[in-house]
Amino acid sequence: MVHPSLPASRVKEPRDAPVLRWGIMGPGWIAERFTESVQAHTGQVIAAVGSRSLERSKAFADTFGVPAAYGSYEELACAPDIDIVYVCTPHNFHHGAAVLAVDAGKHVLVEKPIGVNAGQARDIARRAGTAGVFAAEAMWSFFLPKFDVIRQVLDDGILGTVTTVFAEYGEHFQASHRIFDAKLAGGPLLDLGTYPLALITEVLGSPTGLHAFGQPHESGVNAQVSAVLQFADGSQAMTNTQLHNFTPATATIVGTKATLTIDGPFNMPGGFEVRFPDGNRLRYDEPAGAHFEGLHYEAAAVARAVASGETQVPQRPLAASIRTLEAADEIRRQLGITFPGEDRPL
Repeated sequence: MVHPSLPASRVKEPRDAPVLRWGIMGPGWIAERFTESVQAHTGQVIAAVGSRSLERSKAFADTFGVPAAYGSYEELACAPDIDIVYVCTPHNFHHGAAVLAVDAGKHVLVEKPIGVNAGQARDIARRAGTAGVFAAEAMWSFFLPKFDVIRQVLDDGILGTVTTVFAEYGEHFQASHRIFDAKLAGGPLLDLGTYPLALITEVLGSPTGLHAFGQPHESGVNAQVSAVLQFADGSQAMTNTQLHNFTPATATIVGTKATLTIDGPFNMPGGFEVRFPDGNRLRYDEPAGAHFEGLHYEAAAVARAVASGETQVPQRPLAASIRTLEAADEIRRQLGITFPGEDRPL
């Protein structure tokens, strides 16, 4: 049997993207990784940083050569020397920080998850639409070259009809990590589980049925979640996310013609394989890596979209972010998990 070959990635060279002036809102760990990657691989300018602590802002600015440091999120949002705000505060502050930026007329890229629930994501989308500014969730994995190839594989029907998606993600954390802090929307669902849920809902859409199982952690947050999802066409998905220890973090998309398995960690730069029933295989390889090797792709794609007058990106439209959070909301509803700032039960 003659099998198709894999398409090439269509991702453009990040260094050639139009240059935006970026403001970092929340100088934490992911802000450091983003800045390192962007400064090393693109021409984007990190022009300012804002924190609730001026001391933290200045320390970040000194480390990365950022010209302006502000002691509040409000000051950063109103700063005249930035085009776009990258929101990377703790999860339960994403919505409020994004609203500050949008209301100040700034474009905004919000770390995943874009909000702690779908209602917050819808509100950001509505506000950005009214203001006519760009808004997107920084689901960086979907901007990687390998995911562009995977998207083409799915669109070209190489797998046939997709019947099943398996995706899981677990990590080990030190006891002092914020993931164990219930006041910061802790637990694995938003930090880690958003990756497999995003993949599942990207491939299969919105589930028509979902059944979740949870395990509590002694810190007061959820320790792990497993869920089975059903979709309108009969397709199914299974996911697990947990904070006990590292897992293979692989993902598999099963089709009637072939099966695609993404090397773990599936959300980071790396390869995947398409396997046919007759034993033939197609292999895609890109250098394995992590945030430093991958975060700049989303920055470049966002810069191109903003420069072209677009208010969203096709790699992660706001409707897709909302769809993922709707699934996460249903998981939490079944397990009785609530986050700070939610004024009513899900």
